Amino acid sequence: MTPVMTRPAKKSPRALNDTRLVAECLSGSEEAWSLLIEKYKALIYSIPVKYGLPPHEAADIFQATCMELLTRLPELREPRALPKWLMQVAHHQCYRWKRQQSRVVSRDADPQLPDPETPPMAETLMRQTQEEQLLREAMGNLTAQCRRLVELLFFETPPRPYSEVAEELGLAVGSIGFTRQKCIERLRRNLDKLGFH
Repeated sequence: MTPVMTRPAKKSPRALNDTRLVAECLSGSEEAWSLLIEKYKALIYSIPVKYGLPPHEAADIFQATCMELLTRLPELREPRALPKWLMQVAHHQCYRWKRQQSRVVSRDADPQLPDPETPPMAETLMRQTQEEQLLREAMGNLTAQCRRLVELLFFETPPRPYSEVAEELGLAVGSIGFTRQKCIERLRRNLDKLGFH
């Protein structure tokens, strides 16, 4: 009997529950795979960037991490642990790349050198990456207007003046402060729901 292909609801990838997405991926839903990768692509790619890898190598790490996800997803016991697992896999891929780069130099001098063990991912890097992912998820659960307002006021350097923000969003300049406060409150509630402390 052929398994029934299920389709996830048409929502933002960040708003979808990992348990549901993983179950749909395992049942063969290509759309669920796309949504899962979309949800975690920034998280995965952030690891090689933090390690200072060049863009083409970071893209290779991203691909290798996604391939490992594809092959090892059935082994994942707890879907809620997926973000941490992805960070660990990307970390190991980065470490292998850096080790390979240093091996090219050191092996020329002594080909009998043992392979070093993979060090644990630095706690600060792990915490920072987890916090960034929670922020991406919380932002993904805002309305489009709130998300754009927060991006314009807090994610751009320098931040946009209220007049430009008002013009882009079709709001009165005088309402930007009030709207900003409401959006920040929603963002804070979203972060609390996700367990951000």
